Amino acid sequence: MNSSLKFILAFIISLEISLKASLTTNLIVIAFALIYLLVTRIKIKELILLIAVPFIASFTIFATLFWFSPTPDAYYAWNLSTRVYVYTLTIACVTRDTTATDFARSLEQNLHLPSKFAYGVLAAINIIPRMKTAVKQIRTSAMMRGMYLSFWSPVLYFKAILVALNSADNLAQGMESHGYVEGQKRATIVAILLTKKDWLIFFTLLILVNISLLIFKGLLLHIF
Repeated sequence: MNSSLKFILAFIISLEISLKASLTTNLIVIAFALIYLLVTRIKIKELILLIAVPFIASFTIFATLFWFSPTPDAYYAWNLSTRVYVYTLTIACVTRDTTATDFARSLEQNLHLPSKFAYGVLAAINIIPRMKTAVKQIRTSAMMRGMYLSFWSPVLYFKAILVALNSADNLAQGMESHGYVEGQKRATIVAILLTKKDWLIFFTLLILVNISLLIFKGLLLHIF
């Protein structure tokens, strides 16, 4: 499925679920997301992290609404706590088998966003490893002078910002030297196709989610 459509689909589903309470729909989305991740052969370690890391936020929401609320409501406690997994797993499905380069190209070609936005996204993503290296170098250099820069040290982040600004300026000069001109039409090196199959999958999944929201909204309400 086209990466831009996957992102839009995940955004719409997350927005609809946040506006309309339906525990059944949450569970259905979570189940299908897990099945999709397993079919695409996600590593067990990554899957465990996807389940374990959001558990803290999910458990906190459930405990607040069920154990520490003056009017405990089990249904809404489960509904809001499972939303955390809906958001986490849908984003995981979007990023699965989708590279940052393909996503940026899709935003430019399929959604017709400005090319400077697509290149800006790529630049921000690709500069992260360089920033990590720069931070390590700054801390090492400071330790050689007898200074220890902790994780929350303002001096560390101030110097890191200076490195980022310098890298951004070098990147802009490099793009201009390679013929990049803002606002001008550019040739497409790798075409990101948007097929009828992509639209069919998009609308099918969106319709199924909306049907689930309408039909199963109160299915589990009487249980709680």
